[in-house]
Amino acid sequence: MTFSDVLLQQVINGVSLGAMYALLALGFTMVYGIIELINFTHFSVFMVGSFIAMAVLLAVGLSGQSVILTGLPLVAVLLLALVVTMLATGTLGVVIERTALRPLRNVPGTAAMITTIGLAYILTNLVLLLVGAQQENYPNPLPNLTWHLGGATVHLREVLVWVVAAVLMLGLQLFVHHTKLGKAMQATAQDAEAARMMGVDVDRVVLTAFFLGSALAGAAGLIFGLYYNVVDFQIGYTAGLRAFTAAVLGGIGNIPGAMLGGLLIGLIESVGGQLIAVRWTDVIIFSILVLVLVFRPTGLLGRSLAQRS
Repeated sequence: MTFSDVLLQQVINGVSLGAMYALLALGFTMVYGIIELINFTHFSVFMVGSFIAMAVLLAVGLSGQSVILTGLPLVAVLLLALVVTMLATGTLGVVIERTALRPLRNVPGTAAMITTIGLAYILTNLVLLLVGAQQENYPNPLPNLTWHLGGATVHLREVLVWVVAAVLMLGLQLFVHHTKLGKAMQATAQDAEAARMMGVDVDRVVLTAFFLGSALAGAAGLIFGLYYNVVDFQIGYTAGLRAFTAAVLGGIGNIPGAMLGGLLIGLIESVGGQLIAVRWTDVIIFSILVLVLVFRPTGLLGRSLAQRS
């Protein structure tokens, strides 16, 4: 392969990684945009979602590369796993907000953020106790279909990642900008008290943000499992930090910024690892995080919603 072919292959890989990071970053940015809380529990919800998706795939008779399912076509099984995982992780996000974070909403300082760190450790260790520390092999039902683009190869799993991520991100954009509840979320993000006086149910809006953000984390968990074919209790930490960096890079609180940031971080990880060295990838990514926070704290696209007074 020529250098240009290798570079193109890494761009393809980077877009796939970036799509997963973008879905995770959207969860961060939605919650922060509405209540200005960095929700570190999001890391662990992503990890839990990956295990839930694996359980669903195994429950319908999927193991290894078998595509002989319980009377359901492969597309239906993947859709079932996606829907169940998103509903389960979305519900988990609602439970976390309702039981642990809502009582702290009006507490000044960093109490709520520190609580999310504690909850993240609780979820991580519960999964560790339930499934163990070993890596689990993910069911791999996807046919080995490939397409050649110049000297690079595109696999079916990558196309699936792109399609699922694009549909979910487009759906979120349409929901936020073209539904009554979505507009209520925008109003709450601009000024919660004014929105409340105008009749907006702020508690419902916050619950919706947690549900949608956590559901997207669950979808990213399924994508991670299908892409890497392995999962363990630690996957939330590395992927979550990259997603947080993506949210900050794009402009935390800015939905298009989270999408852009996720794609950029995925490309930096993939192309940077090829051009420099894989062991320097983390240095590059987190150096970008520091530089953005120092020189452009509002991110590349800035914050699309006005800061609350």
